[in-house]
Amino acid sequence: MIVSVASGKGGTGKTTVAASLATIWDGPVLGVDLDVEEPNLHLFLHPTIAGSEMAHMMVPTLEESRCTYCGACSELCQFKAISVIGQLILTFPEMCHGCGGCIAVCPEKAISPGQRELGEISWGVAGGVGFLAGRLRVGEAMSPPLMRRVKARLDQMLANGEDAIIDAPPGVSCPAVNAVMDSDVILLVTEPTPFGVYDFQLAWEAFTPLKKPMGAVINRAGLGNDAIYRFCQEKGLAILAEIPYDRAIAEAYARGRVIATVSPGLKAIFVSLRDQIRDLAKPGQPRKAAHA
Repeated sequence: MIVSVASGKGGTGKTTVAASLATIWDGPVLGVDLDVEEPNLHLFLHPTIAGSEMAHMMVPTLEESRCTYCGACSELCQFKAISVIGQLILTFPEMCHGCGGCIAVCPEKAISPGQRELGEISWGVAGGVGFLAGRLRVGEAMSPPLMRRVKARLDQMLANGEDAIIDAPPGVSCPAVNAVMDSDVILLVTEPTPFGVYDFQLAWEAFTPLKKPMGAVINRAGLGNDAIYRFCQEKGLAILAEIPYDRAIAEAYARGRVIATVSPGLKAIFVSLRDQIRDLAKPGQPRKAAHA
């Protein structure tokens, strides 16, 4: 089973929830950081890194002596990663999406596959939890290609039937959708504040078309108002856990501790959350009603 922990915006406690779930999971599990632009799951799991590799994507390489400047490549490329201007041809690797179309349409075979560095993939172990993460190269504009490389390695690591807890990128743009699209369950973490509710609604709207089982976690419960509860009740979205607004949690977070280890009460919240996630993942399982 793959569980993606997502949020409509940053700062809701998404990584806090992912780290705690991975820590209390009662079976083989991988903690996966797919927030490749700002990975921070390692700050809580403290993994020992066993290996790493650089990830690359295909970009065009030009042999200009064979080019007739016909413009077929430039006409095909919707991102203008390759342009023909008179007797001049220019390539812009940072704009390339790696489709390979320019190579396919070049009649003179003047374009061949090259590569550009996307970032680093690392893996290891944190206690009894496996660990996998991607880190985007500084200056790289596109994170989904690196995320796909991380997910390909995840598929290999899950060959023995382990579960995975994915710390997804915040928001509802392409990286967030890319992170959750292969999940069995999507867990939306929010806070009961006006900004939290607004972005939570955007996340619900963005991920609902994926037709994945979804549940909500209310972090900092007791802060703000009850708008998030009314929204979940209206949409039939189960609230699986409420994490209290508590100074002890903030102190643990600041020290890089997993909050499920702070007290027996907090551990019980995450054990219950784990069990409800498994129920939610079962085909035909009726959803529990959201809290009033």
